[in-house]
Amino acid sequence: MALSTEDIKKIAHLSRIEVDDNEAAATLTKLSGILGLIEQMQAVDTTGIAPMSHSQDISQRLRNDVVTKTNEREAFQAIAPHLGNGSTEPAVANGLYLVPKVIE
Repeated sequence: MALSTEDIKKIAHLSRIEVDDNEAAATLTKLSGILGLIEQMQAVDTTGIAPMSHSQDISQRLRNDVVTKTNEREAFQAIAPHLGNGSTEPAVANGLYLVPKVIE
């Protein structure tokens, strides 16, 4: 893909980046090199090669999926703040904390 310094300046303008002529020329050189590498990689024939997620054939050791903490939801919700208006009920309903409405 051939780019020009005008293309670089247009991209910089769209990105709201100020670029002078020297910076545009340097950026053009770097970007052309990157795009050239991408074209080289796309030219490689990869038919029959399975995609892989890692360059080495390794697997990660995993720990056993065991519950290590007890469910303390009831204890935490029992000490929740009160609803207000003189009520002694905690501000909890159906296992969820009730909060004041802040958006109308």
